[in-house]
Amino acid sequence: MAENENVRQRTIDTARGGEPLLRRGRPADPHPETGDAGRVAGAATATGAEVPANRPERGATASAGRLETDDIPASDESVKESSTGESPQNIEKTLAESRQRKLRLMLRQCDRVLLLDFDLLALPDWPDNYTLAAARRNRDIWLFGALLAAVVFLSGMTGFVPAWIAGGGFGAFVIILLLGVPGVRRLYTSRPSYLDLVIRRQRMIRDARKHIEHLEGKEGLVWQCARMAEFNSALKATRFSELLALSERRVLARNLTRREHIRLYLIYLLEAEKAYGRAQQAFFEGHQQAIDRGWSSVAAEPGDRA
Repeated sequence: MAENENVRQRTIDTARGGEPLLRRGRPADPHPETGDAGRVAGAATATGAEVPANRPERGATASAGRLETDDIPASDESVKESSTGESPQNIEKTLAESRQRKLRLMLRQCDRVLLLDFDLLALPDWPDNYTLAAARRNRDIWLFGALLAAVVFLSGMTGFVPAWIAGGGFGAFVIILLLGVPGVRRLYTSRPSYLDLVIRRQRMIRDARKHIEHLEGKEGLVWQCARMAEFNSALKATRFSELLALSERRVLARNLTRREHIRLYLIYLLEAEKAYGRAQQAFFEGHQQAIDRGWSSVAAEPGDRA
């Protein structure tokens, strides 16, 4: 009670002649002039709600809302355009142009695969091992007969056998030698000799190697067609790794000395031909799409090869 009396006394003294008890704050809000505004202010005062000091008008609020809305990007395309500096359409056009240039380069580098002669590399008339073994056996019989007749003839010259036997041996030796001559042999049999089969094999290998050398050219066809592996995964097989290495060193044709090597080369070119067809189809589709969209730079025809 004593403390309350002291506080009340200090307040009265201050009100009489001293400084005010509370410092002056900001001026009060102006009272509304209209009756509705007065009723609203009275209701706000009665309920204890605070009335804002500076209430913006409706037009100002709408303008501020429009300004804030204009600051926000309109769509994702605007975000991409502002971040990359290019529109999505220009990016797509650049990617399409790069894709077409890559396909055009692959088609140019591997276009020699269209010169493939299947019948030459397939070696369809290649003499098999059975035919070669039969011809070798006939050759051995012919040599044995000629040697036996020669021995009989030489024995007669030394007096070991009678002269008429030696003469018969000489005649048999001459006949056997004549039967071995290719021109005479064709008169009584149509089967090729062992020497004919060996020569045929060597000739077929030589012709195939010449064709492979023509296909490989100076750049190496197998090595350049390896870039089309995305259109045919078979080109990535490990059995073709040696062919790729030899083609990259430009020594592939001289190292294909067996039929198995040539057949492997033929299989690779057949797979490369499939990949070439798919790459060509993809290039034509991209070209048509560029024409439909009006991309003249993408649909431009390639220049002549040097």
